[in-house]
Amino acid sequence: MTDTKTAVRARILELCAQRGITVNRLATLSGVTQSTLNNIVSGRNNSATVATIKKFCDGLDITLREFFDDPAFDDLEQEVK
Repeated sequence: MTDTKTAVRARILELCAQRGITVNRLATLSGVTQSTLNNIVSGRNNSATVATIKKFCDGLDITLREFFDDPAFDDLEQEVK
């Protein structure tokens, strides 16, 4: 099992690799600051919002459904705070 933060990070990196773009290029395409995206990818940001992930999806020209349609999201740990 994995946590949400790790699954989101891995999915972003996977999608960038599939498209042959850097994380910084994704930031530009999605209108999200490079520091925000770098914090998410490095694990320093523990709570990427759906609104931010939607911006990444728009930059990648995919839907939220396509973003989350990945085995990494199938068995997430329950996160209780």
